[in-house]
Amino acid sequence: MILLGAENLLIRDLLTSRFETPAAVDQVFSDFDGVAYHIESTKEGPLTLSMDIRCWPELVQQGVEESLHNIYGGWIRKGAEPGYNVTLEFNYQSIPPPGADRDALIHTVSLLKRNAVAAPFERAFEQQAQLEAQYDPSGPPPPGSLIPIHYRAGEGIYILPAHDRVTVVFSTRFEEEADRVFGKVFLQEFVDARRQPSIQNAPQVLYSSREPPLEIRSVPGLQRSEDTGYVTFVLFPRHFQHPDVRYSTISHIQLFRDYLHYHIKCSKAYMHSRMRYRVSEFLKVLNRAKPEHAEKQRKTASGRTFRQG
Repeated sequence: MILLGAENLLIRDLLTSRFETPAAVDQVFSDFDGVAYHIESTKEGPLTLSMDIRCWPELVQQGVEESLHNIYGGWIRKGAEPGYNVTLEFNYQSIPPPGADRDALIHTVSLLKRNAVAAPFERAFEQQAQLEAQYDPSGPPPPGSLIPIHYRAGEGIYILPAHDRVTVVFSTRFEEEADRVFGKVFLQEFVDARRQPSIQNAPQVLYSSREPPLEIRSVPGLQRSEDTGYVTFVLFPRHFQHPDVRYSTISHIQLFRDYLHYHIKCSKAYMHSRMRYRVSEFLKVLNRAKPEHAEKQRKTASGRTFRQG
């Protein structure tokens, strides 16, 4: 099994080809989480990339606009394309020449969704540092504010900073009974893997079916049905204090839901292929076991024929 990358490969390939040879393009596509993109350009330019994400109003409350401006600067168009939340605009004349700078620009643009959804995590890590500075061991710990991100219909991410940790809770829906079984097996592997001495520094993973964990139980509107599961990650300062580690943590934890359901589908496809193979082998055995009744025609002395089997 593979790890899904945070980079959007279609955006990377389109920008690479259009920056190399400007040409007209008008393409709409979606990402794993239902995030919609629109790339449009004439041969002369400019080329625009627009993104529409369901949880944009919640991201705005967590400072996504400032965060994206710090990353993309003048590439962000003042007015987004109608129907989309943010638009990047590139004039072919101002694109860096082929080389490391252009590759870095293309890579950064292909991470547009990742950088947008990173804003709430960055805000939670900043709050954790403030709560840790305010913490007095002789008194109760200062409470953190819950950050919800409803990035899919009926599913969400809930981030709760505390003085010594940041708790991230995923709510996810399993459409089929088989998905629930596979999901439980995968999540149990996460729990068991942490017991190995070599990866005991990994975040703690908890799973609950139907009932939400205590951290978010007071949130209104939570699903409490058999097809809903809640996955909790407990991030400690060692998982986000160093800038490089923080970047990797945010990138990987964003993709957890996609990673889980992607591998559930891969496992189901593999098992179906194995079942089809076994059925084919059983049919071969049954065909070989069929008795062969050879019918022979014989003639009597008068010339009449009869069958003997």
